This record gives sequence, structure tokens and C-alpha cells, in this order.
Amino acid sequence: MRIKLEKRAKPRVAMLLITPLASVLMHIKLEKRAKPSVAMLLITPLASVLVTMLIGLVVFDLLGVDGVRAVKDLFLTPILASYKWQDVAVKAAPLVIIALGLSMGNRAQVWNIGAEGQYIIGALAAAGVGLLAGATGGALVILAMVLAGVLGGAAWAAVPAFLRTRYNVNEILSSLMLTYVALQVLGYLIGGPWKDPNGRNFPQTAPLNPDQTLPILVPGTTVHLGIAIALVLPFLFWLLTSRSVFGFQIRVVGSAPHAARHGGFDQRRTIWLVLLISGAMAGLAGALEFTGSLKVINLGFPSGFGFTAIIVAFLGRLHPIGCLVAGIVLAVTYVGGQVAQTSVHIPNSTAGIFQAMMLFFILASDILVRYRVKLITKKAPSAASGA
Repeated sequence: MRIKLEKRAKPRVAMLLITPLASVLMHIKLEKRAKPSVAMLLITPLASVLVTMLIGLVVFDLLGVDGVRAVKDLFLTPILASYKWQDVAVKAAPLVIIALGLSMGNRAQVWNIGAEGQYIIGALAAAGVGLLAGATGGALVILAMVLAGVLGGAAWAAVPAFLRTRYNVNEILSSLMLTYVALQVLGYLIGGPWKDPNGRNFPQTAPLNPDQTLPILVPGTTVHLGIAIALVLPFLFWLLTSRSVFGFQIRVVGSAPHAARHGGFDQRRTIWLVLLISGAMAGLAGALEFTGSLKVINLGFPSGFGFTAIIVAFLGRLHPIGCLVAGIVLAVTYVGGQVAQTSVHIPNSTAGIFQAMMLFFILASDILVRYRVKLITKKAPSAASGA
């Protein structure tokens, strides 16, 4: 076989740009750190957000949109405008609650991707209690609805837990597929047995009575009790994960399964517990969203919080307090996307693109956390070798 080099009529611009970069990469070596850099753990999430903003600014300008204003409305207006704070709080609450459960599972190397389905089932369980209660309201009914949501989400997560521990079925696939089952259950109930007879034929449940909704904490706003719960839970999870035997068990099972077995920690029991907890948190988020914000379940109820919470968990470095901060950041992009849709006329789905970019950068930056970048220097030939 013969190789022939044929001269190009015009040099390729892409090759002119890629060749120097490839040359640099060939002289880079990744050296594993003895211990992950704490500074990198703290810096990389912030850097991921800043790089996402910078790329967004450039892309918007290339598309003919005012990039500075678009990025400002997406990331800064929800924080700077006081009238948007309550919207950020309402959006952040379910994200934080779901992310707390997911982060606990991820620490144990158990990957629950079906939180969206557990969120839906939790809301449906709460709605079922509300329908059974009829016109009856009060604190006991609200508590029963919230508990039903917790149990509903946990029950939905118990299915992948059973399949994983009994038949070694990958929980990523089983939990994700159950999300689509939950969507079918939602469509059946709100379009059939639970359909509001006074809803003008729209597929939705009957609205909750005022006595069946969560109390408003700040009069004249939408800030309800569920937001306070979302603020308290991260600190409770921090105590659970860092100051309890169970938290130590999760870390050992996730980092060293064989050592965990020799230490007396049951891996199957841990899988059950973290999946039930993550499902319960997703169900709690669904129940609080139903009883606190929406007060009705329709086809638009699945809003992607269960999937976005995966980004929140990783952006928060699987730490409960980090999940709180990351949940607020992602909520800002939700609200900012609505603002930018009006101000610079970009699609509301743009927020989802930025969220995905942040997840990509935070995962890519893990390389810098675990490895140190070193340049390979060529050694000069010695006199003996030259002779």
C-alpha cells in the first residue's frame, strides 16, 4: 500500500487552528493527585457558571441578539430585581429538595435518574388524599397530603431498588423508564377518574380548597411553607451525612464497596435506603409544589425539576449546603429565561441549554479536581549519548 500526499489548493483554516492545539495537548500529562484539591472543588462550580455566561454572551452576539442584555437577564436580573426573588424561591425549593436525595444516592454510587417520575407520583398521591378529603381542610389534611407524597415517591423508587438488589438491574435504566410510566399514570388519572367535572373538559384535577393549601409565610407573595422546609432540609442532611454512622456508611459503600463489606456495612441495605430517601424527597417536592404553588395537577405539571435536580446535585458537589446554593443558581436561570424571553425575544428553552452547559463544564472540571496538569519537557541529549 502506497501513501501519496496531495497538496491542497487552499490551506484548511480549521487545520491551522487545530494543529497548534493538538501540538500542545501532545505535551500535556495528567498526573493523579494524592488527594483531590479542596480549592478546585470550590472554584470549579463557580468557574462553570462564569464560563457558561461567557459562552452565552458570544453565542448570542453571533446570532444577532444583544448578548450582554441576554446574559444579564438570564443570570443577574432575577437576583437584582427584588420583585423576582419570590419567583426564584418558589423555583428553587423543589430543586433543592430533590437534589438532596439524589446527592445522597450519588455518594453511594447509586444513580437515581427517575426523580421526575417520583416527583409526579408524589404529587398524585397528595392529590389523591385531597380528593378523598373532599371539602375538609386544615393542618391534619395538609400533613396527610404531604406524607402521602413522601410515601408515593418512596414507593416508586422502591421498584428500581428491588430490581437492583434482587436481579442486579441497572437502576439508571429502571428508574428512568419508570418516569415514562409515571407520565402515563398522570395522563390516565387527570383525563379519567380524577378529571375536574367543572374544568371545561381540560385534563386536570379539581383545584384544592384554600384550607388544603400550604400557608403563605409572607403576606402578598407566593412564598409558602414549602420554601422554609427547603431551607431547613440541607442542614438536616448535612448532619445526617457528616455526623452520623449512616452518613459514614454511605461514603464507605460509595468509595470502597469491598472495605464496606468487611466493615459490616450491607451494600444492598444501603442501596435500598438511599433510593427510598431520594424517592421520598422527590415525592415531598411534588407534594409541596402541588399544595403550595400550583394547587392543581394538569399535563403541564411535569416541569423537568427531577432532571434539573441532577445538575443541581453535581453543581453543589453532592454536598447538602452546596445543593442549596446550586438550587438557587438553577432557579435563577429558570426565572431569567422567562425574563429574557420577553426582553430579547429568545426561546424559554434557552435556560435548559445553559443548564446543560453548566453540567457539562462541572463534569469536565472534575478532571482538574482529580488530576494535576503537567507539561512534558524533552530532555536534552547527554554528551555520552551524542558520542
